[in-house]
Amino acid sequence: MANQEDVFKKLVSHCKEYGFVFPSSEIYDGLGAVYDYGQNGVELKNNIKRYWWEAMTKLHENIVGIDAAIFMHPTVWKASGHVDAFNDPLIDNRDSKKRYRADVLIEEQLAKIEDKINKEIEKARKRFGEAFDEAQFRATNGRVLEHQAKWDALHQRYSDAMNKMDLEELKQIILDEEIVCPISGTRNWTDVRQFNLMFSTEMGSTADGAMKIYLRPETAQGIFVNYLNVQKSGRMKLPFGIAQIGKAFRNEIVARQFIFRMREFEQMEMQFFIKPGTELDWFAKWKKTRLAWHKALGFGDAMYRYHDHEKLAHYANAATDIEFNMPFGFKEVEGIHSRTNFDLSQHAKYSGKKIEYFDPETRESYVPYVIETSIGVDRMFLSIMAGAFKEEEVNGERRVVLALPPALAPVKVAILPLVNKDGLPEKAEEILRELRYDYTCQIEVKDSIGKRYRRQDAIGTPYCVTVDGQTLEDNTVTLRFRDTMEQERVAIADLHKIIGDSVNISSLLRKIEND
Repeated sequence: MANQEDVFKKLVSHCKEYGFVFPSSEIYDGLGAVYDYGQNGVELKNNIKRYWWEAMTKLHENIVGIDAAIFMHPTVWKASGHVDAFNDPLIDNRDSKKRYRADVLIEEQLAKIEDKINKEIEKARKRFGEAFDEAQFRATNGRVLEHQAKWDALHQRYSDAMNKMDLEELKQIILDEEIVCPISGTRNWTDVRQFNLMFSTEMGSTADGAMKIYLRPETAQGIFVNYLNVQKSGRMKLPFGIAQIGKAFRNEIVARQFIFRMREFEQMEMQFFIKPGTELDWFAKWKKTRLAWHKALGFGDAMYRYHDHEKLAHYANAATDIEFNMPFGFKEVEGIHSRTNFDLSQHAKYSGKKIEYFDPETRESYVPYVIETSIGVDRMFLSIMAGAFKEEEVNGERRVVLALPPALAPVKVAILPLVNKDGLPEKAEEILRELRYDYTCQIEVKDSIGKRYRRQDAIGTPYCVTVDGQTLEDNTVTLRFRDTMEQERVAIADLHKIIGDSVNISSLLRKIEND
């Protein structure tokens, strides 16, 4: 496991060194769980967003987009349940003065028991070799059965407490399990209490006349309150979807694992409005459609899995996560939820407006049901960086390469004059002018050609074009491929054709369609 932790540390420092992600306000020692995207990071992030947006709006004629404001009327959050129920259970250690999420402490305890089981299995695997039958070992080994019984009992107790949001029981579990504070090493805990995750501010010119408003904790409500506007102005027929990309804000107490859990983050959400009774069919379809979008990136099917929710939100009748195998284990990157008609019904109730759909076929009006697909852009960014980050040994030297899907790479083509004289830089500029309207290009002249190749590998550039003396004679260049490091001599006139197919977002969209 330490090896994976090392990989993660290297990935975080790589993000900073090569202009992908910086700690926010770093010259003032940073701000907890807030990050800035650097010059390469913003290009990759924009490409991820474009890939999602085009997959939604180009591949589905019945999905349109909006961009709702971050500030919304405060009653929106009352109606959605966020004012009363958007809470985390918190506990403080009196000795270290550190605050923790009670549910996270218990989940870490469950993970420790799982580790013990896995260690027993690994020991047995080494002992028995190919003859090892894991299922039989799990079912018969005394130590494994003992650990499993302990895990099952704790998991059941924890699930019951979370479902009832029984704060006293959560504290009792922490005491019974003898969970200590990682910093002080003591069990001197306060009671567990609820903490609302919404940031609030005031709108208005005077303290007396100011209205308390919230920074939105999700983008979905902006879609729901605009359902009627979009449906009527676009003359939309069910089923149809509304997509949106935007910032959201949560005052996370346990924000960690780099950009995995942040206080200011970005979401890509699509709410798909359907006829009641068809939701489970649509839920299954969207699960499949969304997984195909992830798999088209080419990191390998084994890197993804579904995780069905045991504990459903009060408004859902089905929920699943698509998880990616991060350096710190399988973690959620996208959620697919069947939200029933909860949100639209709540907004109708609180606003006093009728929010229904008139079905021209059945001649009846009803409140549509909703299937939601929701991705954290930052988590998606992290999963792509983790999937692409590779260290290789080439001729006794360490090569770090970001094997990004070419369509998402920040720079598509690097143009490298062999020497910074003899008319080669001018020729490189000429090639740049030819390619820059279609591809993000970069000219690099400093250092040896080998060092420049390594730098471009480290930021994930799929193609390098080397301009040399022969180029001036016959208009050919050396084209180098990032993944294989192979080089071939090609005519400048053919660059568009060779590069174009793989670096366009359309190449990924076609892959989804063909799968």
